[in-house]
Amino acid sequence: MRPSGRNLSQMRPISIETGVMRHAEGSCLIRCGNTHVLCSASIEDNPPRFLKGTGLGWVTAEYGMLPRATNTRNRREAAQGKQSGRTQEIQRLIGRSLRAGVDRVALGERQITIDCDVLQADGGTRCASITGGWVALRLAVNKLLGAGVLTSDPIVDHVAAVSCGIYAGQPVVDLDYAEDSEAGTDGNFVMTGAGRLIEVQMSAEGATFSREEMGKLLDLAEAGIGELVSAQKAALE
Repeated sequence: MRPSGRNLSQMRPISIETGVMRHAEGSCLIRCGNTHVLCSASIEDNPPRFLKGTGLGWVTAEYGMLPRATNTRNRREAAQGKQSGRTQEIQRLIGRSLRAGVDRVALGERQITIDCDVLQADGGTRCASITGGWVALRLAVNKLLGAGVLTSDPIVDHVAAVSCGIYAGQPVVDLDYAEDSEAGTDGNFVMTGAGRLIEVQMSAEGATFSREEMGKLLDLAEAGIGELVSAQKAALE
């Protein structure tokens, strides 16, 4: 039995509320169980310097946690004067993941920055950030298309992410903190709406895992991503 009472293949309740920020070109609040992330998309007409004159656009991301997103207060990274290695790794993952679903030629020489701010953390914050970040990106691109700034849609597919792991000897999907902290194997799966893999992060936290177990986790992830994509579509209707 999982601590939450869910079955092995059961996702946490998912909700995505759009248009939660007045000034951002795209925004949403994604809730995956008790993990809540505020995602916003900001459009800049100028691309990064290394892309000047290439005709290519760029999608990047920034990630952060509010001090009381967890059960004890964490110091703001700004107060410490630097980002942690964990923060840098997560925001690079979000950026890579979202770029995989974008035709950068069709986007043109502009940059879209996705800000992901964790309001409440209960495991899977990076996965929620990717899933919600895609919705914010989609809304921002819709504005460019609606204004006639873009003539073709640069978004080629949905992008979503889910965690899977081996908990108490069983493969499970969408780990909350209680499971994540005790999992023998932990992984994050990023996929497109068509089921193509973008990135897989897997590690043996307390016990090695077999190829067969890896396959079971991938099956769980694929089904979970399907549910997340359905939630994305519902939020955008």
